[in-house]
Amino acid sequence: MPHRPSLEILTARSLAPLRHGFFTRHGGASSGIFAGLNCGQGSSDLSEAVALNRARVAEAMGVAPEALAGVHQIHSPDVAVIEAPGQPPVRADAMVTRTPGLALGILTADCQPVLFADAAAGVIGAAHAGWKGALGGVLEAVVDTMEAQGALRERIVAVIGPTISQRAYEVGPEFFDTFLAEDDAADRFFANGAGDRLQFDLVGFSLARLRAAGIGAAEWTGHCTYSDPDRFYSYRRSVHQREADYGRLISAIRL
Repeated sequence: MPHRPSLEILTARSLAPLRHGFFTRHGGASSGIFAGLNCGQGSSDLSEAVALNRARVAEAMGVAPEALAGVHQIHSPDVAVIEAPGQPPVRADAMVTRTPGLALGILTADCQPVLFADAAAGVIGAAHAGWKGALGGVLEAVVDTMEAQGALRERIVAVIGPTISQRAYEVGPEFFDTFLAEDDAADRFFANGAGDRLQFDLVGFSLARLRAAGIGAAEWTGHCTYSDPDRFYSYRRSVHQREADYGRLISAIRL
């Protein structure tokens, strides 16, 4: 029997006792530029490999493959409430559920995967938060939706998983202007780079938004997707290396 490589699953103590994980690219069936655990159905990877990878994630989460819920991510502030396995994916960038046995799975490749939980209320959430989603309010929208499902805001914990760090996130002046137009205190999340370039702290921006929303705790696992090609896929790194496509990491949580 061929050797099956093991999955690498990063966890956060603050989300215990709920089963959850920020999966790295280790342990998957994909090859080539997708080598590892590519879970992106929208990638040009072999659909059979992606399906096998997603089945391994579902198994690790203790659910059937159809109970690993997802959304058609569009960089929006929209949140879907998932009530049963097998719901067709809707266009949104976050999910909330209070249904036991459902796992919420978010795909990323530099953007932030954010897992949320109020374990006492039995309400969880997951968000895909790139700069557009974070600026547009997707994180606050998850908190509001969880509250509507019975969670207590001050008891909600949010953990940001592997994402692009400030030192790897170079942006131009027009990007800076977009943030300043929305929040005149946003300049604290930018550092000077080469020439007119700036380095944007997406994680710092998002942690500040989460804390301002009044939740119980918010943290980052500390992993940079761009800087660790062995463990993480990165859209920006794939562009810099002129690769034709890139894999997608999955992060999941279940009740």
